[in-house]
Amino acid sequence: MKTSLFLVVGLGACFAASALSAEELDTARTKTNAPKDKVLTPNKTAKNNDKPAETGAKPKPIPPLEKLSYEQGQVRIKDLADVQGVRGNQLFGYGLVVGLEGTGDGQLSLFTVQSTMNMLRKLGTTLNITPQQLQLKNVAAVMVTADLPAFARKGAKIDVTVSSIGDAKSLQGGVLLQTPLLAANGDVYAAAQGAISIGGLNISAGGASVQKNFVNVGRIPKGAYVEADVETTLSENGIVQLTLRDPDFTTASRIADELRKHSYVAQATDAGSVKIGVPQEQGRDLIHFLAEIEAVTVTPDIQARIVINERTGTVVVGGNVRLGPGTISHGSISIKIDDTPIIVPPAPFSDAPGIVVPHKTVEIKEEKAKFAPIPATKTVEQMVSTLSRLGLTPRDLIAVLQAMHRAGMITAQLEVQ
Repeated sequence: MKTSLFLVVGLGACFAASALSAEELDTARTKTNAPKDKVLTPNKTAKNNDKPAETGAKPKPIPPLEKLSYEQGQVRIKDLADVQGVRGNQLFGYGLVVGLEGTGDGQLSLFTVQSTMNMLRKLGTTLNITPQQLQLKNVAAVMVTADLPAFARKGAKIDVTVSSIGDAKSLQGGVLLQTPLLAANGDVYAAAQGAISIGGLNISAGGASVQKNFVNVGRIPKGAYVEADVETTLSENGIVQLTLRDPDFTTASRIADELRKHSYVAQATDAGSVKIGVPQEQGRDLIHFLAEIEAVTVTPDIQARIVINERTGTVVVGGNVRLGPGTISHGSISIKIDDTPIIVPPAPFSDAPGIVVPHKTVEIKEEKAKFAPIPATKTVEQMVSTLSRLGLTPRDLIAVLQAMHRAGMITAQLEVQ
């Protein structure tokens, strides 16, 4: 009897212990504010019991944390700034294009005739004629321009642009004679020559003409040889300076902060420049040092700006533009003018023709203005959606944006082109 009593008590204790552990497990699973060390995962349960855990519902995956706005949209420093001293130079020169098919400068372009005669004299040809007697139809005077990139060395080739300065009809099929290209200081840095590619055509016959693209401006790809090097200084007294393409205090500060995180000595001196100290051990390999600097990523600060082009009706809204609450009322006026002539018949038994009297009617139609409440928006998508519901044309939208900016509803810089 005692044995059976102990057996019953023992079984009851086991059932109570198992019920308590199951209740604690369910409580730990359903508790949202329980500590992580008390929440069992399916992998741990399977490891302890050598069997996969059986639950009524699978736990929902934890969504990833959203990155801070400072970490989004990162770009390289080389896309935001340039190393001071690394710059190009503009070149230009005056030359002659020959080989045109009767589309060159006429007699009114006296500089073309004079330039041709001077060129022939230099080549040993002497003409005993006046400039008025020299008929030139296959020659055109042109201006040649080019951009000399940084670190361009002697013998390198660069592209040139050829533009007519006379009354030539077309430069199609022409060849540019050797033309020296000068910098702002008057020194020659390149020489251009070659066949011109205009990418267009101009055909006329019987008084009719067809023109495609611009035929008085052409290019010569790799048409100029560099004749002189441009000295470039990358660092001064062990300091390299970055020049921001769009000066901004926040962006300059972020660049300096990010460089200091990468163990560089950097300081933003103003909104458009950041100075970086060159370590002594990396001073001998400055190119590798600059390559490392350019590869560092930074999040630039974008100014809230709206760009409006009234000529084309284009409106571009930046991503940081916000709209404040307010009310808009916009109406339009349409004017319609019709010209309906009236024919007055002649008098009876008269051979005089009828008289046509012009009769114009003017109709003005003004739409009723409707007030539309504008709520405050936090994103540019909300702003676009709000303004789209007003049904404004691009011209009306430009006028509304200008008025909203003056009313203080738009916290952005308005740039009208």
